[in-house]
Amino acid sequence: VLLVESGGGFVQPGGSLRLSCAASGFIFSNYAMSWVRQAPGKGLEWVSYTTSGGTWTHVTDSIQGRFTISRDNVKNTLYLQVNNSKPEDTAVYYCVRLGQKWEYDYWGQGTQVTVSS
Repeated sequence: VLLVESGGGFVQPGGSLRLSCAASGFIFSNYAMSWVRQAPGKGLEWVSYTTSGGTWTHVTDSIQGRFTISRDNVKNTLYLQVNNSKPEDTAVYYCVRLGQKWEYDYWGQGTQVTVSS
């Protein structure tokens, strides 16, 4: 199993970016996926998840209306669209596979997002 995130970087407050996670080594369309983030000096925070087919998604309340999770099961890629970014969105963002019992069983290496003027 390999999960490789990309798309992070610097963005000004109010800006947008799209994170991607390329998945390989397993049947991507069989698994729910999630994004988890860790801000500097803080613990892990669940951000969003999508079911295996992408028909049901959910984001944490604090980012509702700004972040959108999606997936392309042909390209084996998970996405996180970040809009209207805020300084508090600064974090390392991890792509995570959800196992059969909805546990976090595989993690990517993470991609850094920094929101600053």
